Amino acid sequence: MISSYSFLQKVPLFANLPDTDLEQLCQQVEELSLRSDDLLFSEGSIGQNAYVIKQGQIEIYKTSDGKKIQIAVRLPGEVIGEMALLQAAPRSASARAISDCQLIVISHDQMDHLLDSSPSASRSMLSTITSRLRDTELLLRQNEKMAQLGTLIAGIAHELNNPSAAVSRGAKQLKTALQAYQDLSRELFLSGISKTQMSDFEKEIRQKATKPNLMDSITRNDLEYELENWLDNHEIENGWELAPQLVNLMENSKSLDTFAADFSKESLSSLLHWMASSYEVYTLLEEVGQGAGRISEIVKALKTYVYLDEAPIQEIDVQEGLENTLVILHYKLKQGIEIVREYDPELPHIMAYGSELNQVWTNILDNAIDAMDGRGRLVIRTDHKDAWVTVEIEDNGPGMPLSVQEKMFNPFFTTKPLGKGTGLGLSITYNIVKKHAGDIKVSSQPGQTIFTIRLPVNFEQLETIHIPARTTDSRRLD
Repeated sequence: MISSYSFLQKVPLFANLPDTDLEQLCQQVEELSLRSDDLLFSEGSIGQNAYVIKQGQIEIYKTSDGKKIQIAVRLPGEVIGEMALLQAAPRSASARAISDCQLIVISHDQMDHLLDSSPSASRSMLSTITSRLRDTELLLRQNEKMAQLGTLIAGIAHELNNPSAAVSRGAKQLKTALQAYQDLSRELFLSGISKTQMSDFEKEIRQKATKPNLMDSITRNDLEYELENWLDNHEIENGWELAPQLVNLMENSKSLDTFAADFSKESLSSLLHWMASSYEVYTLLEEVGQGAGRISEIVKALKTYVYLDEAPIQEIDVQEGLENTLVILHYKLKQGIEIVREYDPELPHIMAYGSELNQVWTNILDNAIDAMDGRGRLVIRTDHKDAWVTVEIEDNGPGMPLSVQEKMFNPFFTTKPLGKGTGLGLSITYNIVKKHAGDIKVSSQPGQTIFTIRLPVNFEQLETIHIPARTTDSRRLD
């Protein structure tokens, strides 16, 4: 087996070390053997050693929302685990052998001595860390976008499920109801009811189907029972089937008495069956129409949310973007979130990257919902002054401790449990706001957290690009 000295001479981190220093280091380091699939270290563990791969391959990966994200595969001659060692911070990723491996173990003290005594080693380490941070952030940003897309798709699918099911169910029932309606219309016409009377009845039924009588279940059951008894006493067939529909057309049995006085027994039976059938048809049409309208509303909101077929920079309505985001997140809001809108009626449109700005609203609103655990009060305010618009998003969640504030917008920082977030949601938010030459601040205390975002009406026309300072607070952040 190749000696540690001969091997480390070829590793950039150690290549320019004086022979005496390298020999001393080789006498102090230990070697570690791993079998394929052995775990070297796990995400979140304390970093006490760095490792140089002498033989084999090591997979570096993170876990996000229960899914493993492979960051890199490290090969012989590469150093791993150095970032947590230098930062005295928990491991930001896990490492696992994907083949039998031989590693050189370098302790914290040995690494400090190496970097203090060798400028070339310091430069090599800086280059390695910078490159890895850049590659890791790019990879995780892409994963964050895919995760957000997955959440978006899941939310849209959830929102589309109910109206699409209503449309499908209503269309099937309508097919049967229309056949019965046609048969009863012919029977009614033969009973002597004129077309004019049928038209008048149908107009009234259509209006009542559009605006149904909203009554509590107990009142409805009592009225159904009353009308069913009336129908049975007047020898109207299948009164138990007619009563649930006639409840929506008649106030009580007395109103049915008044109505029946103008018709013969035979005509009345045909008329009541036809009226019940007509009401069912118009109710089903209303249900199908409402379902289709809800689907159209969701699709329209989604299309505007992502700004399909539009230029990257365009004039956008900030309040419309906020509303579209609320539509997208409706499946999370309806658990018990009260939405309070305090919109500026004269808020000007702004020039912006529309779909990116909607990511800002999504990240902040989603974090606020998580902070309130799905139940609470969410206030959205908009205002403008001179050439700037301001958006405030306030929630009454538990707030954020001061210890979180300084790191809030940093890449990879998260207060969510291990594996539940990449720590890039608010970092992406900050960078998008900065890209628009805007400013984002947070104030927080128990029961009140406010994100304040200021954006120029036209960031392309600003003489000086404003670089906002980062500010922070205490909640579960992505």
